[in-house]
Amino acid sequence: MKNHYQKDQYHLFIALMVGNSRLHWGLFIDKTLSASGDTFHLSESIIQQLAESPTLDNWLTVISLPRNVPIIPDFPIPLIFASVVPSQTTLWQIYPYLRLITLEDVPLKGMYPTLGIDRALAVWGAGISWGFPTLVIDTGTALTFTGVDDNKCLIGGAILPGLGLQLSSLGQKTGQLPLLETSLMTTLPPRFATNTLEAIQSGVIYTLLSGIKDFIEAWWGLFPNSQIVMTGGDSKVLNNYIYQQFPDIATRLIVDNNLIFQGIGNIWKYHD
Repeated sequence: MKNHYQKDQYHLFIALMVGNSRLHWGLFIDKTLSASGDTFHLSESIIQQLAESPTLDNWLTVISLPRNVPIIPDFPIPLIFASVVPSQTTLWQIYPYLRLITLEDVPLKGMYPTLGIDRALAVWGAGISWGFPTLVIDTGTALTFTGVDDNKCLIGGAILPGLGLQLSSLGQKTGQLPLLETSLMTTLPPRFATNTLEAIQSGVIYTLLSGIKDFIEAWWGLFPNSQIVMTGGDSKVLNNYIYQQFPDIATRLIVDNNLIFQGIGNIWKYHD
């Protein structure tokens, strides 16, 4: 693989983080993130198509990344790959220029064997980008907290259902409650609601915000000057809610949805 991508002066590769619900893509030029985007999981036939024709032109068509590359090379493009979905990992093994990133590649101390690679890459990327110690709040399908101290040692964290998953579970697992979408929610609901829809929003959102606040304050109790970085698909809506509910906390939060790619890029630059 190394012989292929070093033929081009732009040093191109694609990073892929397979999440529970979506694929997260990053295009790197000279080991700097040039573009990023998300798609749903790809079918086996499309993965096979990319494996048979692994050129950048084919990649840009499939994953709809911006075509802002100075030169579209025709040599095979390396895929730097990390995944939290074993079935997806198996599908992507057919790609001939794949480099799998595992926990062993992340230079953090004190990691436990079942730590998600997405959490490890995100907190490493946060520390590299914003400084250690750091706490990352990832607002994806699962809402996770991951903290690292100033010695780059994992302190620990927590996992709970994310905003979308909490809302959808009520709609899917009950007989009469509606299915809500986070994209339609921009302002805080009334605390004591007088209709079912807003009652669901109130219960989920205020409980979730109180939990986030509690974790943040507990972390600042340990590391008062630590950065706290929010990332993930619901980071925009949750950050907006935090501004409305806890403005003093919100002013200290950083929102960065490229943490995993910053982590991958930092790790990969040492592989030449």
